[in-house]
Amino acid sequence: METLQMYAEVRAGHPFRGSVPETQDGSALTVQMRDVSVSNGVAWANVARTNPSGRKKPDWLRPGDILFLARGARNFAVHLDQVPGPAVCSQYFFLIRLTDSRVLPAFLAWQINQATAQQYLRRNAEGSDQLSIRRGILEALPLTVPSVARQEQILSFVQAVKREQALVEELRQNRDNEVQALFARLLQRNEINA
Repeated sequence: METLQMYAEVRAGHPFRGSVPETQDGSALTVQMRDVSVSNGVAWANVARTNPSGRKKPDWLRPGDILFLARGARNFAVHLDQVPGPAVCSQYFFLIRLTDSRVLPAFLAWQINQATAQQYLRRNAEGSDQLSIRRGILEALPLTVPSVARQEQILSFVQAVKREQALVEELRQNRDNEVQALFARLLQRNEINA
């Protein structure tokens, strides 16, 4: 059985003591839990600046890295297709860096977010107050690794589905706006006729 550790290195996020000390003139961006979502990735515009310090040298994020949110009720992966400057992730993440070119980073992040991997992660989460995933559990995550060409096909299909969902949502919003405008006109007519 193929596992994550066969294709990637898993590192802990930067160890801040307590909350991340934010500063306007910080030398680096620090990705925190509030900055990421499955659907939108990292909201770089909202990421706080800080000065990473401590004994551990920062693991600077780079394009192609994957951030895995290891704490909380939702554990998911986000692929970094770009990093807008010096940046680290906080201690609530694992940084996944591929070591094998037979796996595309975006495909790996997508696979981690699929039902089979999510079930594995839920079954192996630990903690009573706040759930978390240990590094060893993440490293042992079973993977299916098709050819790079097949991975590209899957990612292309996933992108097409996302575009379709965005268009459907835009259409829904437009319909809601039309209904609201119609309702407002009807109310206005009733007030005039009253």
